[in-house]
Amino acid sequence: MVEEKRPLRLGVLDQSPIISGHTPAQAVHETIRLVKAAEQLGYHRYWLAEHHSIAALADPCPEILLTRIAAETTRIRVGTGGILLPYFSPLKVAEQFRMLEALYPGRIDLGIGRAPGGDQVTAMAMGEGRYPGAEHFPEQVQYLVAYLDGTLPADHPFARVKVMPAGPTAPDVWLLGSSDYSGALAAQLGLRFAFAHFISADGGETVMRDYKRRYQPSDRGPTPHNLLCVFVICAPTAAEAERLAASIDLRRLNMDHGVNAPVPNHEEAQTYPYTEADRRRIAHNRRRLVLGAPDVVRDRLLEMQAQFEADELMVITITGDYDSRLQSYELLAQAFNLGQRR
Repeated sequence: MVEEKRPLRLGVLDQSPIISGHTPAQAVHETIRLVKAAEQLGYHRYWLAEHHSIAALADPCPEILLTRIAAETTRIRVGTGGILLPYFSPLKVAEQFRMLEALYPGRIDLGIGRAPGGDQVTAMAMGEGRYPGAEHFPEQVQYLVAYLDGTLPADHPFARVKVMPAGPTAPDVWLLGSSDYSGALAAQLGLRFAFAHFISADGGETVMRDYKRRYQPSDRGPTPHNLLCVFVICAPTAAEAERLAASIDLRRLNMDHGVNAPVPNHEEAQTYPYTEADRRRIAHNRRRLVLGAPDVVRDRLLEMQAQFEADELMVITITGDYDSRLQSYELLAQAFNLGQRR
């Protein structure tokens, strides 16, 4: 049994999955249902992801859905995991999140990513015929933070631009990544960093530790602060967790094969004609998944927290039905006694 040395903050990442047989609108309403449950269960953060033209994921504009989930809750921090900044004007993003901060002060997180969040054709369409690459991402991040904080140099051409509504607090800014790029940039700029283990099972320990070792203090953060996001399926028994995992196994297999389809439901996942090559690919993808009964999942997450030197953990769960997804978060909250910490 792994001993928990101090209370560990747990958060939720929600991609608003569209399960086969359900509509995108239902997926969005399930996000609203889940955030209300997450707050009651004692989770610390709830982030929304941005994806484009993906049949399995319903949310292309987390900055809009964020206004609704913030209105449905009162305590839990809410935010984006994340805004795909290469698509957008840093000034406009700063204005959006200044408005959110004015509406819900002290509860807003602005997580920023640089991935396309979809296929290359969609990225070209988002860029009106040109691919909006991330070569200017570091400059965009610096502008965004300066606009939020009003810290452009006095001699800068845009120094007179004031982001409204102004206020005494600002959203926490996180850089998100699944490689060493964003970790190094977050350390250089003195920002918070979240590593997506659910995307990449390789190298995260080094990335997280290097972030802390190379961190340069800033006005936003005198010390480093990081978060590890892990894919989790928690069920009453190990056998049930394995059954539930079949849907995400097939979902990831579809992604590997370029199949743009909703998340398979349990029946579709159980009856799919898997080949031996498919099963090898599933085993490889399972490295990005923690599953099992509550005590097993809890102990593995605590091991990962120590291994990655993570200050916080965030979990993402997708199954073949919305009720078992909710149950997974409920069981995990009970395993960590989150409700007793509120």
